[in-house]
Amino acid sequence: MMSLDALAEEIAAQAKAEAKAITDAAKKTAKSVKKEAEAEVADIRESLMSRAERESAQLSTELVASSRQNNQKRELIAKAAELDATWDAVKAEVGSAKLAGRAKLIKALVAEAKEAGSGMKMRPVSIDRKALEMEAKGFDFGDDVEGLGGFTLESTDGSIVLDYRFDNRLEDAWKASLGSVNQTLFGN
Repeated sequence: MMSLDALAEEIAAQAKAEAKAITDAAKKTAKSVKKEAEAEVADIRESLMSRAERESAQLSTELVASSRQNNQKRELIAKAAELDATWDAVKAEVGSAKLAGRAKLIKALVAEAKEAGSGMKMRPVSIDRKALEMEAKGFDFGDDVEGLGGFTLESTDGSIVLDYRFDNRLEDAWKASLGSVNQTLFGN
């Protein structure tokens, strides 16, 4: 029979061997779990990096587009302001008593009005009243009308009004020449 010491040694050796097997198995399992975890972390990192890069690229594209749109908006607002200022300057020039060719224009409008018919009341823009009173003999004069220059003709019953003011003619000329005004001001 085995001695107690030998039995204890054998049990200790078996326990050691079993502990070593368990430890080796645990280390192997730990290595496997670690590899899986590292692979999963790498996949997650790759996925997050890819997503972050896509979102960054999309955000960059959106920011560029938004910036471009804001620049275009500012440019349009500036162009509109410049066109408005130009329109105001043109109206001021046309509404000025010092407008070159004003007397000639009044004569042409009166000649045109005489063809429209007689018996109508002339209502001048105040700036041109004196010139019209001298030029438009044969017309009865009524109250002044608002405008940059010229006059209106009104039938006695007020049902017909013919407009010979500079305002509408200037607007028509402005609309017709807006393309060339844009070209001159903005080069496009």
